[in-house]
Amino acid sequence: MAKGEISWKRQTEDGERVQVYAHHVGNRWNFYHRQRRYDQWQTIANPPLADWLELLDAIRRRAARRLVRPEEVDRVVKQIQERFPESPID
Repeated sequence: MAKGEISWKRQTEDGERVQVYAHHVGNRWNFYHRQRRYDQWQTIANPPLADWLELLDAIRRRAARRLVRPEEVDRVVKQIQERFPESPID
């Protein structure tokens, strides 16, 4: 993974494991997923709240180690609040 990429694994509603990664481009985050290791990465048009929260957690951990700028945490929180206004973010 490159410096501007963060990855994790999650389960779908069907119980299948999925690999997800987010790629930082400019001031946007693009999300991708795949089923297995050698499958092609596919773009996620509207990532679910769970993916955004995973990204936020990873960015907060990286900001604490000074691997990303602290302003990026605020940007991601703002994007989550715009996309999911009912979600409580701490």
